[in-house]
Amino acid sequence: MLNGNATTAQARVGAVKAMLKKRQIANRNTDAKGPRCSVRHHPRVAAARSESTIPVRNLRSVDPRDHADAMNTPTRLPTLFLSHGSPLLAIADSPAGRFLDGLGAALPRPRAIVVASAHFLADRPMAGGHAQPHTVHDFGGFPAPLYEIAYPAAGSPELAEDLAARLAQAGLPGKVRPGHGLDHGVWVPLRRMYPGADIPVVPLSVNPLADATWHLGVGRALAGLRDEGVLVIGSGGFVHNLGDLDWQHPDAPLAPWAGEFSAWMHGKLAARDWPALLAWHERAPNARHAHPTTEHLMPLFVAMGAAGEDPAVEVLHRSHELGTLALDAFAFR
Repeated sequence: MLNGNATTAQARVGAVKAMLKKRQIANRNTDAKGPRCSVRHHPRVAAARSESTIPVRNLRSVDPRDHADAMNTPTRLPTLFLSHGSPLLAIADSPAGRFLDGLGAALPRPRAIVVASAHFLADRPMAGGHAQPHTVHDFGGFPAPLYEIAYPAAGSPELAEDLAARLAQAGLPGKVRPGHGLDHGVWVPLRRMYPGADIPVVPLSVNPLADATWHLGVGRALAGLRDEGVLVIGSGGFVHNLGDLDWQHPDAPLAPWAGEFSAWMHGKLAARDWPALLAWHERAPNARHAHPTTEHLMPLFVAMGAAGEDPAVEVLHRSHELGTLALDAFAFR
């Protein structure tokens, strides 16, 4: 499917551009209320309304069934889904920010990090292969200090090539993009988790034309990484409708429609009901309202797949802000 002729390739590129245009249209009302990541006006955001944060001490545990010799074998890492919220999460004193501040120390230290970001869109799997990726400020209208932030983590061209090879073996031929930088879906959470920027980072794309099953397959192709000291993160948003953010009441209670969607997703994750989750867009209440475009939920399925078959699910954090922006986080192991 991805090896068609030039006309087919051009059509697929056009489809991606159309999807991006759809995403802009879906969120066109935000200029009147407050910005998305690329709009021009942004009020100060107050602290998020927190529901709960679950201790993550157990993320350092080693299952002896997984390793015959734990002294010589890297600790099996969980995979993570993180909601990266707005770029202000990088600097705000908020429940989600404080959760991320403690998360890195609660994990075994990885040798490298792969982040499937909702802000890296492509019609096939793409891995950033820059040896020293630049920090991308892919948003507008936010406070000036955000544009001065650099997250100078090294990249890993070798790991990017390895990702491409694993994906090709799984029938998902992709590509390494040598000059790709770190968008805010990557560097915002990592700046809180690993402020020293001393772990190599490889960004991974999501496909706005593909469904949850496809993204689960991307994750499954990379499942071996967690036994090799590589932390796989899906960075998106648990509920993400920028057109319905309540900019006038940043600490507003979670809107009922968003709460219904969130509760359904939590219930299916707790039950490990993978078929229902893969059909979330048809089965979940208010699915289209919660995700007018799907790119912010697809990293969840990459993280889920990267934990292998039938993983255990741990809720790490629950909070929201602006009435509808759910910032929940999960570990799969």
